[in-house]
Amino acid sequence: MRAFVFLLALICAIPSVAAARCEVNVPTERVELAQVSLAYQSIGRDSDPALLLVMGLGGQLIHWPDEVVVALCQQGFRVIRYDNRDVGLSSWNQAPNGANLAFELLRYKLGLPVVAPYTLSDMAEDGLGLMDALQVERFHVLGVSMGGMIAQHLAALAPQRVESLTLIMSSSGAQGLPAPSPALVQLLARRGAPNREVALEQQADLLAALGSPEVKDDRQALLEQAAIAYDRAFNPDGVKRQIMAILAEQSRVELLNTLRLPTLVVHGTADPLLPVMHGVHLAAHIKGSQLRLIPGLAHRFQEQFKGPLLGAVLPYLKTQRLADAHLALY
Repeated sequence: MRAFVFLLALICAIPSVAAARCEVNVPTERVELAQVSLAYQSIGRDSDPALLLVMGLGGQLIHWPDEVVVALCQQGFRVIRYDNRDVGLSSWNQAPNGANLAFELLRYKLGLPVVAPYTLSDMAEDGLGLMDALQVERFHVLGVSMGGMIAQHLAALAPQRVESLTLIMSSSGAQGLPAPSPALVQLLARRGAPNREVALEQQADLLAALGSPEVKDDRQALLEQAAIAYDRAFNPDGVKRQIMAILAEQSRVELLNTLRLPTLVVHGTADPLLPVMHGVHLAAHIKGSQLRLIPGLAHRFQEQFKGPLLGAVLPYLKTQRLADAHLALY
């Protein structure tokens, strides 16, 4: 009887233990690298396989929905999310006085080379430096949008360390792929706000434009999301430099053709920024990759699509974690 009571108590305690292990309200910590100061959070046990989350253009670590982070952690991962250089609480220590995005956009439209203060490969080095500082030798990478582009470079820079890739709403950067509408590009590049109120309205406009046509956004909710990000950190010049890094990037097709690691590509059929052929083309150039297309998904983590996104990503990552555990036995 005593053994039964102990077993029952143990079973009942499992959910609470898992919840405590995957608590997202952990302190934001910092590592100092040669060129950057990176703010990050680590959720889960240090002994679990590490999963590095790489956010997209202008996004902060808080833009990874907490419920998504918890779901990833409950798969058995130590989830590490961070602010890219130039956004959030991270900084680039060599930042110049200004970034002439309008001039570089004009050069890009004319087919001329774009000069950027740093590259996506430099940003991949930041992620690698973070994992070095945390003494994580091997890890999985999940990147969204620009973060997926950075993740591609990460895998090429350290093929012996990156166990798997998950690329969401991203692209190969190849010439000839469908372009976003000029109106959306203008919203994306609109970074000069004279005050908080205007900045929030601009960000809400952008979020609405990046959303799915199947979903009617609550304007007030978009403004509240924008306010949380603005009040945590606001660095429009940093976002301009990130845009320039994307524009300056040459096609990554040759790089992708060299990758030999498990890869999942997830893309929405209603993506207005990187239309669906970006995801199809990306998967086609990574040998052995899997492609999952989600009907109606656009270029945002919207509540209505969290289920389908997790349904695509979680089984894949579970397979990769179990493969790691199997290899560790030998």
